[in-house]
Amino acid sequence: MTSPETPHRPDVWSSLDGIAYGGDYNPEQWPEDVRLEDIGLMKEAGVTFLSVGIFSWGLLEPTEGNYDFAWLDDVMDNLHGAGIKVALATATASPPAWLARKYPEILPVTAEGTRLERGSRRHYTPSSAVYRRYATTMTRVIAERYKDHPALALWHVDNELGCHVGEFHGEEDATAFRAWLERRYGSIEELNDSWGTAFWSQHYASFDEIIPPGAAPTTLNPGQQLDFARFNSWVFIDYYRELLAVIREVTPDIPATTNFMVSSATKSLDYFDWSKDMDVVANDHYLVAADPERHIELAFSADLTRAVAGGTPWILMEHSTSAVNWQPHNQPKMPGEMLRNSLSHVARGADAVMFFQWRQSKAGSEKFHSAMVPHGGRETQVWRNVVELGEALSKLEPVKGSRVDSKVAIVFDYEAWWASELDSHPSNSLKYLDTMRAFHRALYLQGISTDFVHPGADLSGYELILVCTLYSVTDAAAASIAAAAAGGATVLISYFSGIVDEKDHVRLGGYPGAFRDLLGIRSEEFHPLFPGAIITLSDGTDASVWSEHVHAEPATHVEATFTGYPLEGVPALTRRSVGTGSAWYLATLPDAAGIEALTARLVKEAGVRPVTEASVGVELSRRRCDDGRTFLFAINHSTEDATVKADGEDLLSGARFSGVVPAGAVAVIAES
Repeated sequence: MTSPETPHRPDVWSSLDGIAYGGDYNPEQWPEDVRLEDIGLMKEAGVTFLSVGIFSWGLLEPTEGNYDFAWLDDVMDNLHGAGIKVALATATASPPAWLARKYPEILPVTAEGTRLERGSRRHYTPSSAVYRRYATTMTRVIAERYKDHPALALWHVDNELGCHVGEFHGEEDATAFRAWLERRYGSIEELNDSWGTAFWSQHYASFDEIIPPGAAPTTLNPGQQLDFARFNSWVFIDYYRELLAVIREVTPDIPATTNFMVSSATKSLDYFDWSKDMDVVANDHYLVAADPERHIELAFSADLTRAVAGGTPWILMEHSTSAVNWQPHNQPKMPGEMLRNSLSHVARGADAVMFFQWRQSKAGSEKFHSAMVPHGGRETQVWRNVVELGEALSKLEPVKGSRVDSKVAIVFDYEAWWASELDSHPSNSLKYLDTMRAFHRALYLQGISTDFVHPGADLSGYELILVCTLYSVTDAAAASIAAAAAGGATVLISYFSGIVDEKDHVRLGGYPGAFRDLLGIRSEEFHPLFPGAIITLSDGTDASVWSEHVHAEPATHVEATFTGYPLEGVPALTRRSVGTGSAWYLATLPDAAGIEALTARLVKEAGVRPVTEASVGVELSRRRCDDGRTFLFAINHSTEDATVKADGEDLLSGARFSGVVPAGAVAVIAES
């Protein structure tokens, strides 16, 4: 029975067979004969699930109030006839030209006051009452038309909210920002206290005096900037909820989602805050071709997506079959890379694999973005890869619904990310993700699965907890982290953590304020390093970016010190026993070798075991079913054959696993 605190969540997975496979389908770009050809190709590729109609508003409603659904009716019917389920879009991601022309006030305004015009996409502000009225009307019209269609499995609400434009500075945005602040603080006195407006004569007598932080003579109020970031994440949620309310009214049993952009480059939306409004989490992820370790960044982003999904299966809504079109140099994927990428997402919790897009466009801004059906058609390696992936996914049905095992947690907080990179901080070189990605990489290389967790999450059950650059933290979250250490976990806290509270007010008495007692240290002054500067620790580790003047209490053991003027002999790495666990402090950013060595020490102390034994270059992850069955994913990113210790059937080959994963190949072992 659903409790009053747990709203009914329609389930998409019951309508999808096995690991779902497909992508964005944009039939409005093609004539009817091509659409009919598509159905045969989809069957050949093993497609089972498609997103449809994402950018179709201009054709569905070519002039105000005049609708043309004939082509979409045919598409929905044809897909149903082929046994393909549909994530049907609300079509609201790109308003039609007539709407923007009639109501130019819906267009976004930048901090400099520039109005961004139509001719691209995502050209609206979510604060616009006019836009919301038209968007909810379009959502209702589509929902009413297709509410009983047998192909409909999921609503795809808008698309990539926050992409391209993540903050809005128009008059209507300013009004919405003021209203949000008044709800948040209740009184202007509370806001003045939170923002510290006694500094620089920024005191406000009423909410009417407040504007969004825009172009200004010098640095802006950090409290104002932080609240504006919170507002911009909230206003998109509020817009999503308005469309969702229509969907819930018309189709209460059809689940809904929108596609996130969880990656190590996207910080404008607090996806942990968003997740409670999603019936299923969906994510878009694209590699940076120039990154030689892009497969490790993929693992980072997929692990973070799983965290946002609360550990439940999620949808990979978009990735690319080969090259994208929007990077400075758009290289194709290397041999076998598309299969490895796709199965890496599955290994880390995805139960659907989808691409942008089905058929490569012949015109428009993304005509050189790869697709499942490339310009060259069936006689291409990309198409052969697409068919190969479809065959592979069809063999992974037993994996569906299972979850990833992990005993290691990395604390992740979007608000801390926003706050840590505001103006007027000790170093512009300090980036929130630097230490976090370094530790995640080291764990990845050591074959250890990692969960990301929100600071407010339950930390019990984790043996190793990494708290990286958690600049802002609440009292409750700091207490939870301390309790985890006292309860037996090994906890490491890195530099520039615990410095401020949720208002961005410094915790006085010495750094790192919120964690000072837990760690048994006090830091009196930061010594950030200039770009390119290297500092050496007493254990021979080279480090960069950061150092600080740390004092350790007698009960705190100094594991390594800084060398050289002016911090000679000052603690750089400390450890303190706490209850049945321990609390470590890292006051700098070691190089890759130093991070790997430190990670190995932490893993050993915490008693964390790797997923299994394997050669270097093999990505490992294990998914576990509720009934105890386990599936080991072994993905060989190297150019040499690799050994993996495992016993069971390789689902991809159908044979007993031999213990070897060939160069560039993947094994998915149903362990016995």
